[in-house]
Amino acid sequence: MDFKKSAQEIIKGVGGASNVASLIHCSTRLRFSLNDFDKANLDALKKIDGVLGAVIAGGQCQVIIGNDVVEMFDAVQGLLGGKENTGKAQRQPIGRIILDFIIGVFQPLVPAIAGGGILKSILMLIAMFGWISDKSQTYQILNLIGGAPLYLLPLLVAITAAQKLKVNPLVAVSTVGVLILPDIATMLEKGTTLFGMHVLNVTYSSQVFPAILSILLYAVMERFFTKYSPKPIRIFFVPMMAMLITAPLTLLFLGPLGYVVGQYFVSAILFLNAHLGWLATVLLAAVLPFMVATGMHKPMIPYVVATFSTVGRETLYLPASLAHNISESGTCFAVALRTNDSKMRATAISAGISAFFGITEPALYGVTLQHKRALASVIIGGIFGGAYIGISGLAAFTLVGPGLASLPMFVDKGNPMNLVNAIIGFVISFAVSFIAGLLLWQNEAKSIEKEDTEKVNIAKEDLDVPVPGQVMPLSHVPDDVFSKGLLGKGVAVVPSEGKLVAPTSGTVQMVYETKHALGMTTDAGAELLFHIGLDTVQLKGKYFDVHVKVGDHVEKGDLLETFNLQDIKAAGYNPVTMMVVTNQDHYAIDVDETETSTPHTVMNISKMEA
Repeated sequence: MDFKKSAQEIIKGVGGASNVASLIHCSTRLRFSLNDFDKANLDALKKIDGVLGAVIAGGQCQVIIGNDVVEMFDAVQGLLGGKENTGKAQRQPIGRIILDFIIGVFQPLVPAIAGGGILKSILMLIAMFGWISDKSQTYQILNLIGGAPLYLLPLLVAITAAQKLKVNPLVAVSTVGVLILPDIATMLEKGTTLFGMHVLNVTYSSQVFPAILSILLYAVMERFFTKYSPKPIRIFFVPMMAMLITAPLTLLFLGPLGYVVGQYFVSAILFLNAHLGWLATVLLAAVLPFMVATGMHKPMIPYVVATFSTVGRETLYLPASLAHNISESGTCFAVALRTNDSKMRATAISAGISAFFGITEPALYGVTLQHKRALASVIIGGIFGGAYIGISGLAAFTLVGPGLASLPMFVDKGNPMNLVNAIIGFVISFAVSFIAGLLLWQNEAKSIEKEDTEKVNIAKEDLDVPVPGQVMPLSHVPDDVFSKGLLGKGVAVVPSEGKLVAPTSGTVQMVYETKHALGMTTDAGAELLFHIGLDTVQLKGKYFDVHVKVGDHVEKGDLLETFNLQDIKAAGYNPVTMMVVTNQDHYAIDVDETETSTPHTVMNISKMEA
């Protein structure tokens, strides 16, 4: 692969270097924060050599690379040359801004936490086998080395938060470092006051939220004093004043507030986990393919980090990830055995090995998201593996993608069965998904001569455009669930008017509670799904009015639903509307993907029986 050439095309695909506000990478993705997300060409990005997929999610343009992400990042970063442009940024919804900040702060922490955590886990495993004494000085020093990233977490958060906010990271670290100074800790234990006010005794090592609140204030202070400070004294006056104000306010107010926020945050998740029990792990393992595909699993990182710093273990997200990751691997190896496509076989083997070691994006984008039966196999494996893992109460002790090489993350010195349960869950997830993959996979049918067997057209319908506007191929929708045809074939429309009409005669079968989606069955039996906008479920029905109810029979052109197009756009949501045939296995579907605003028949569907 020519990384430089691909990097040039990637930069062009995200709208050029001037459109890149910042760039980071995780284990498989380049994560661009863009000034104008409308300039990103997802279709062009997906066609680049070395790119597995591209989505806009979590306030970022995510370009999925896979195992070559570091090399591709270096190539892209080399071409950008640190010339990211932060000027004239497009106004983004507040939720997207917050999510982008959270990911930007926590994502870079993972390698340090994972490396130290795995070192501690391996040491405990060695001690359990009696190969080293946990009383020896060698063990104790190595154990402290492994624990250093978690102990110094406030400082690491200060660095990443300062980098994200583009303020001086060294002064930021110095400011937050006050929280874990040994002398300060001693004074807090004995009881102390500052400006006559009592300072709460809080242990800030391993905490993240106090550091985040501190750096948010520090960033405001640095920008304020930089703006009004005379240039000759700015080099010392700005950091002095920013530290002088931020550090005391952090000790008095922001630190305790951040500590309480972290405690409640973890308690809320643990409350749900405790009341749902093992079902929580099952449900999370089942939906993780969709969360990972859209990047929405990343917001779980703050919860995991906070949980480790509070209770020292995590019993929901990482155990569920073990079931999901290994199910991806088992399905890929099953597909490799069953497929008659040599290219798919090679992709499945490579992706299966990667998922076996905890990296699932190559499997998701290369195999499972492209084939519903493979995706179903992953979900089945995740459900069975997640059930055992949840019932056994599996706990993880470091933040890293669960896989074969990272199994020591489940070593528990006080409970040797924890690692055994992880291995059993590993085997169950792989075996169930592998068997399901073998049974469910179907190779694409090859053309059969008419004299061998003839399919008879028993019903045919023409479907008109359901929404006034610009028709475009479903593959252009910036959401993999639709663009990859996971729900079925269909078309998309960029609406010019907020009304949804019946494309043919049929019966309303389903109206979502949030009104953003509606289903109907045509008179010939085709099951149609209409989905208005992307992520509009979050509007909870606001701006939508449904004019039909379940069981109503409608004729072609009848009004089904109206929606306030301008308000949906103003709220920051993409109003693109999809019409999909969900029972496509029983239909021959001819989609007219001509991009036009002229009302016309966009699909011809024919029910076929052999």
